Amino acid sequence: MASRREPGTAAPVAAEIPVKQVQIDGLVVLKIIKHYQEEGHGSEVVQGVLLGLVVDDRLEITNCFPFPQHTEEDADFDEVQYQMEMMRSLRHVNIDHLHVGWYQSTYYGTFVSRALLDSQFSYQHAIEESVVLIYDPIKTAQGSLSLKAYRLTPKLMEVCKEKDFSVEGLKKANIAYEHMFEEVPIVIKNSHLINVLIWELDKKAPVVEKHELLSLSSSNHLEKSLQLLMDRVDEMSQDIVKYNTFLRNASKQQQQKHQYVQRRQQENIQRQSRGEPPLPEEDVSKLFKPPLPPPRMDSLLIAGQIDTYIQNIKEFTSQNLGKLFMAEALQEQAN
Repeated sequence: MASRREPGTAAPVAAEIPVKQVQIDGLVVLKIIKHYQEEGHGSEVVQGVLLGLVVDDRLEITNCFPFPQHTEEDADFDEVQYQMEMMRSLRHVNIDHLHVGWYQSTYYGTFVSRALLDSQFSYQHAIEESVVLIYDPIKTAQGSLSLKAYRLTPKLMEVCKEKDFSVEGLKKANIAYEHMFEEVPIVIKNSHLINVLIWELDKKAPVVEKHELLSLSSSNHLEKSLQLLMDRVDEMSQDIVKYNTFLRNASKQQQQKHQYVQRRQQENIQRQSRGEPPLPEEDVSKLFKPPLPPPRMDSLLIAGQIDTYIQNIKEFTSQNLGKLFMAEALQEQAN
């Protein structure tokens, strides 16, 4: 994809250089945050397009624009046409207009889903360097920017191309929930003029002492994360029950097929002993249609989402435990 690379860089060889770092302009981060603040409400997800270019193994995201929110009344709205018109307008004003991925907000880390998998596969299949940025507004509101970049692993890309999500297909590809998404490191970069402006504003702005970060009270973040985790564990349990039911039905059908074949053989032996012609052979697979196995990709996605919740809970509890130990040490020192 030489056309997506910065002019003057070396032409790509036969094998594309994988993206090892994502560099985002600070203005892009502000646009994503503003988009959620204006159109996102609670668990509602906002999405948009990322624009930029590729320099060696670094993906530079220099601009973005949101997908407009439309209702059922806007049935004639064409998202593809909207994106093309936006990129054409940006090209006319000499702004980077190359498509390099998309972004999406998340609700308490809930983003591992079939919709995200299909969308990222479509992007990454068409544009190999594409990434998806996941913005967590709830974590960001607590004082630390939560923005992560993900790509589908080569193994999962091959499975999605083959569209073989059966147990045998996933086992052959050696796919587990750990091998579905790969996180790409993010670096936020501002221009020198922006850095100077931030430095001047920091010098002029009055310093207000805030101690919210040292508060020992636990917010409802942990409670909500545990509730979502339990919901996903219940879904996993139900999926396991469905798969066990499928195995039992498949085993029962195999026994029925075996009994049918034996009974048929015994009837033919009895007919031969009476001098009668044997019964014609029948296709057993037509008589006993195998039960359809449940999709296993859903189980992998649930397991991946459970792992995401666990990592969020682990990060949150480690911060709280650190504050508690620090408070205990200060109290002992005061005594």
